[in-house]
Amino acid sequence: MAHVVVIGAGQAGASLVAKLRNAGFDGEITLIGAETAPPYQRPPLSKAYLLGEMEVERLYLRPESFYAENNITLRLGTQVDAIDAANHLVVIGDEKLPYDQLALTTGSVPRRLPGSIGGALEGVHVVRTLDDVDRMATEFSQGRRVLIIGGGYIGLEAAAVAAKKGLKVTLVEMADRILQRVAAPETSDYFRALHTAHGVDIREGVGLDRLTGDGRVTGAVLSDGTTLEVDFAIVGVGIAPDTTLAEAAGLEIDNGIKTDALGRTSDTAIWAAGDCASFPYHGTRIRLESVPNAIDQAEIVARNIMGENVDYIATPWFWSDQYDVKLQIAGLNVGYDNVVTRRDGDDASASFWYFQGDTLLAVDAMNDPRAYMVGKRLIESGKSPDKAIVADSASDLKPLLK
Repeated sequence: MAHVVVIGAGQAGASLVAKLRNAGFDGEITLIGAETAPPYQRPPLSKAYLLGEMEVERLYLRPESFYAENNITLRLGTQVDAIDAANHLVVIGDEKLPYDQLALTTGSVPRRLPGSIGGALEGVHVVRTLDDVDRMATEFSQGRRVLIIGGGYIGLEAAAVAAKKGLKVTLVEMADRILQRVAAPETSDYFRALHTAHGVDIREGVGLDRLTGDGRVTGAVLSDGTTLEVDFAIVGVGIAPDTTLAEAAGLEIDNGIKTDALGRTSDTAIWAAGDCASFPYHGTRIRLESVPNAIDQAEIVARNIMGENVDYIATPWFWSDQYDVKLQIAGLNVGYDNVVTRRDGDDASASFWYFQGDTLLAVDAMNDPRAYMVGKRLIESGKSPDKAIVADSASDLKPLLK
């Protein structure tokens, strides 16, 4: 009887094993996770869960009983030490677990500050796991001072929670503007105004020189010489694919674990999906850090483990919740050279449409689900709308789909 082992019990790993059973796989399945909690959703961690609006059980992707009921061996709190690819073994301490097919859904790890600039001080947090958020939750008391390092989506979401809880929030972004790596100036301007209106002190073009404190962080020195008193700090400077096991096993790495369109790595018995995997996309190679990608890619890998040979065709989309604003993003804006703005009268609603020439690449929609839905469907069907119609808030977007 074939044995599929999956290392990484996050969104991708949980989706992969569920799909295997759903698709009729009757062999043995083992899902291994380093964390002690069963597979759970990560996006609410830095939002509803941190705000205290969501119980921990509601984070779980499925009841823990699901795994036993579907004859899936769930091994939590288990650290994999190595992969012996030549002999098809997963090494866990003294145990050697055999596999016929292995899937790596190891996700990503947050980038941390070096210890030399105070990264190891108590009170310096990252936002990635349930334990990370539980650890920082006690810090969120009204009136306390938090420094957030990094003006990407993780940093901005943490700033929104802190501001809503009545903390004094300072956010520093080394680049010229927040969201510079992922969004147009228009989207940066929108979120800067939103956070400023909620009392967040945003400082752009300013980096962190070092955090200070004796054992615990009590202050910060910025790159412009400014000093701040802080009660705790949150580091949101991005994530990196977790490729440690894959590299040690000799798999090809290219901005993540390199896979083909099927999700297979350079070893024909090993697959990868989710944040840790890079894959072919429109003549290039990308890695997507999103829940939809983790689910869709993992399900394709499950089908391919069963021999279907289906290519993964990514349709990128993302979201972020900040205060009462829901940002929905369709497509990838890489290579855009012009942006069309659409506003529907309401200041909180806006959408920014990214074009390369006349070709629509992506849409950022704030509190505008219709613009998001139309933009997403246009991108997926390879159609590009007339820019004048997009820009005219009086025009109906829906006919663009015909």
